[in-house]
Amino acid sequence: MYRIFIVEDDDKIGELLRRSLVKYGFEARVAARMHELKKEMEEWEPHLILLDIHLPHYDGYYWCRQFRTATSAPIIFVSARSGEMDQVMAIENGGDDYVTKPIPLDLLLAKIKGLLRRAYGEYAAVPAQQAPGEGELHESGLRLHPARSELEWDGRLMALTKNECLLAECLLKHEGRVVGRERLLETLWDDVQFVDDNTLTVNVTRLRRKLEELGLPGVIETVRGSGYKLNMKEAGA
Repeated sequence: MYRIFIVEDDDKIGELLRRSLVKYGFEARVAARMHELKKEMEEWEPHLILLDIHLPHYDGYYWCRQFRTATSAPIIFVSARSGEMDQVMAIENGGDDYVTKPIPLDLLLAKIKGLLRRAYGEYAAVPAQQAPGEGELHESGLRLHPARSELEWDGRLMALTKNECLLAECLLKHEGRVVGRERLLETLWDDVQFVDDNTLTVNVTRLRRKLEELGLPGVIETVRGSGYKLNMKEAGA
């Protein structure tokens, strides 16, 4: 049974979410210690986290960054804030998706199920039984280690998030060719009709930054009106 940790300071909303999730077969728990959310999360080890932005002590962005130091579990922001920048900040701070209040339960359940399948189920990027080194991809000196969620270039390693690893895998498999935005959306999310196109842009930007830190600026090209292309010729390799 999947465990879902609900970080919500409105007791009525938190309890409503908990009851709804339990009804649909999940084990759900509402955070009780708002001043030590990371510790409570680590004690319970959830498979997925629902996280509000407006919280006492520190906001949801802060806690998302704290959670990311201890877990790779999918995080869905659930907030009354509907601005585009709020959604961008949620992804930039380590979130996987965003739902605006009032919460459409069917949409939230679809997102939860999709992320759980992607992280742990039939669509998991790296099966638990996969051996180290198995499934590795490499092109012109750039190597992806899916089992470790790491990119390697010129002897340097860069840790990737789940979504960054999936993007890198898809782009490496099609190196030198354009990968459409729709294809990339389907790679990251099962229910693409519920995903804001800007969310893909933010995830690609994060992967670009990590490639730049490795010493590979400009290798992901934006093909206007089509999608993205990994071009290792730009690396001079």
